[in-house]
Amino acid sequence: MTLGKIDDDHFHDECGVFGVFNRKESSNLVYLGLYALQHRGQESAGIVSTDGTTFHSHRDMGLVADVFKKRDIARLRGKHSIGHVRYSTSGESDTRNCQPFTFEYVHGGISMCHNGNIINAASLRTELEKAGSIFNSTSDTEVFMHLIARSSGKTTQERVSEAAQPLRGAFSVLLLTEDKMIGLRDPNGIRPLVLAKLEDGWILSSETCALDLIGAEYIRDVAPGEMVLIDNNGVQSFFPFEQKAEKRFCVFEYIYFARPDSTLENINVYQARYNIGCELARESQVDADIVVAIPDSGTPPAIGYANISGIPFHQGLIRNHYVGRTFIEPKQSIRHFGVKLKLNASRTLIKGKRIVLVDDSIVRGTTSRKIVEMVRQAGAKEVHMRISSPPTKHSCFYGINTPDESELLANNKTLEEMCTDIGADSLAFISFDGLYRAVGQSRDSHCDACFSGNYPVPLNQRTECKQSVLKFYNKGTQHE
Repeated sequence: MTLGKIDDDHFHDECGVFGVFNRKESSNLVYLGLYALQHRGQESAGIVSTDGTTFHSHRDMGLVADVFKKRDIARLRGKHSIGHVRYSTSGESDTRNCQPFTFEYVHGGISMCHNGNIINAASLRTELEKAGSIFNSTSDTEVFMHLIARSSGKTTQERVSEAAQPLRGAFSVLLLTEDKMIGLRDPNGIRPLVLAKLEDGWILSSETCALDLIGAEYIRDVAPGEMVLIDNNGVQSFFPFEQKAEKRFCVFEYIYFARPDSTLENINVYQARYNIGCELARESQVDADIVVAIPDSGTPPAIGYANISGIPFHQGLIRNHYVGRTFIEPKQSIRHFGVKLKLNASRTLIKGKRIVLVDDSIVRGTTSRKIVEMVRQAGAKEVHMRISSPPTKHSCFYGINTPDESELLANNKTLEEMCTDIGADSLAFISFDGLYRAVGQSRDSHCDACFSGNYPVPLNQRTECKQSVLKFYNKGTQHE
């Protein structure tokens, strides 16, 4: 059993990227950055470095600490490095899909990794294959690399700009040449990317929490549709995309994906989650004895809920933070083994109490059902479920590995039916108004398609979007 199997009722984190330009021991710094971004992808990790003439690469399946040993980092020589942690959303769960990818073409070497999902990758790949391209992976990232190689641009900036034009979807990309590092964000800015300074070097990262670990100074978020080109002359900014798009940052970053100590788009993630809990208490307060979080992303909203409602917060569910991988699973004699391996209910705190149980989302409902039953078995008198996101009714096509809509509980059942299904005494979700009051920004600058079905993609691209994603998923990306 893997951790992903235990956690199958949550959206899986997408990917994380981290790059360092012009720093000695750059690969060491990237290793630390990836360590801080481990929550964004636990399936594979990789680093590519360059000493100005040669690229050095190490990639493999597993967690950052398992993939890289001291000898591996020592081989990754050079002052420039990029790295990636991955959970597959497009492409098989396979070593050949570990990023960053590196290839040689007429203009030299180039390495690339990205967070997100290119929704028209399947059709672009078909066109490239018909034109003679040969692919080594099933990842949508490699499509972008082929487009760069076929570009007629005279400079790296021109080639990347031209290759990016046909891409649709969500992508925060890092590219590394022998003497340049490039960060590129999709026109909607769905996935995060931040720029930082470390003495005489430059950093690009998915989240600010990774900057804190290495002592880098946050400069700003890379803007939607922006390309930042970093070389020995410093940082240059370009806006290469011809298509016009409005900002649609993924609101689920605040709810679940990002680490609570990160600040994204000038919003502190912990504060946003705390505020969501406050709004949730105002919207759906209930008589209860204690508030209990389903850790970890449920903890800040649970604290906010407790403070507004006046109901005390207690750690009624204890998480085992050392769960990694186990291949020994007992038979049905131990019920709900996977959930119990990760969480345990504190009977002393829960017995005889009316519980408000706070979580970030309900996807299939399977884990929620098991946790509610676990809390009841610990002696809870009542269990009231409160969710810090609106009901999840739609699949995501922008870099988050989600089930098909037919498997989503909220897409198939009413609120009352969902409550009955998970075995709770009551169930309530944050409203859209409450969510955006908590975040402190307008709804029209965010993507909430997994809740609303309002995808920031023209309707005539929706069919291609689904076909493209499903084509890759059918190759083995679904993790159950």
